[in-house]
Amino acid sequence: MQAPDIPSNESLRMQALVRLRILDTDRDQRYDRLTEIAASIAGTPIALISLVDSNRQWFKSSLGLDESETPRRVSFCAHAINQDEPLLVPDVRADARFADNPLVTGDPHIGSYSGFQLVSSEGMPVGTLCVIDTEVHGLSEEQCFQLRSLARVLMDMLEKDAVMYDLANTAERTILFENILKTYLPSNTWSRLQGTQG
Repeated sequence: MQAPDIPSNESLRMQALVRLRILDTDRDQRYDRLTEIAASIAGTPIALISLVDSNRQWFKSSLGLDESETPRRVSFCAHAINQDEPLLVPDVRADARFADNPLVTGDPHIGSYSGFQLVSSEGMPVGTLCVIDTEVHGLSEEQCFQLRSLARVLMDMLEKDAVMYDLANTAERTILFENILKTYLPSNTWSRLQGTQG
């Protein structure tokens, strides 16, 4: 088995991943629908939204796989983030990088892997939308086009969710700060700050 290389931009890549504030969050039906669509497009029993953390790949959504994460050293997705084009391996048993990978020789007995990079607006690959079969399974050009487009939609969702999270936190901090001011300022001073006469 060939362990995936660590990208030369790993520090920047990890910063982009952390900014998404997505790791270890709860399941979300919106993301589960995307993995269902991905599996339907590819005709595979397994589809994953995989984020490559420092020592693991963590699944925001998984269809056909019970695990929530696997070690990065055995991760196909950790290989995928090291290249610009999708990682398409229709027969992993015929590929020296993966033939003796424990995810191939044991559960879930991966036979084929296709990973489409999730690239942040800063150009950092943070993970993949991937489809997996237990048999040899290639994808057509049209399927690849659709899955690449779906990966872009997914990345947009991840980044917009991060912005909404930040806005919600800012609003909560503002309310907390206002409540503190109300507690310690005279009421007429607080009224003037609010633009009213007390």
